[in-house]
Amino acid sequence: MTLDPDDDPRPYRTGVGAVLLNGDGNVWLGERIRRAGLQMEFPWQLPQGGLDDGEDPRDAVFRELEEETGTRNAEIVAETPDWLAYDLPLDIRDMVWKGRFRGQRQKWYALRFLGDDGDFDLNFHDKPEFSSWRWGAMGELPSLVVPFKRGLYKDLLTVFGHLGRGI
Repeated sequence: MTLDPDDDPRPYRTGVGAVLLNGDGNVWLGERIRRAGLQMEFPWQLPQGGLDDGEDPRDAVFRELEEETGTRNAEIVAETPDWLAYDLPLDIRDMVWKGRFRGQRQKWYALRFLGDDGDFDLNFHDKPEFSSWRWGAMGELPSLVVPFKRGLYKDLLTVFGHLGRGI
């Protein structure tokens, strides 16, 4: 029997995401480290991660930003009015987060980067997420990420697109 994603009783993992913008309106893009069993044809994504129990989402976005990029040198300029969600594809759902979640429900923040490129340290955390990074146009985001996150990234363009370039 094939499970319809809408019938999956598993909850969404709660998390946050960061749209980090530099002074030119470009967005920070991280190239995910290649891991077995996951789609890597589209390795780029924005910093994101889970919300710890009792953690405020605004605190979490700075924690995740530091863990994944090595810097907190930013300020929040906007946030999504609603939580955004995506479902993991059925073929990897049991491999990610020990199969406990159907996908992620996230609060996203647009942040203005206040530092310089030398602030980034992808090895800051003991479990790095990214192998490289670059600045890019916001408009290219949906085409760079895994297909199951594209709807969410298009929603980010709708909410934050006026803040970046290349729309």
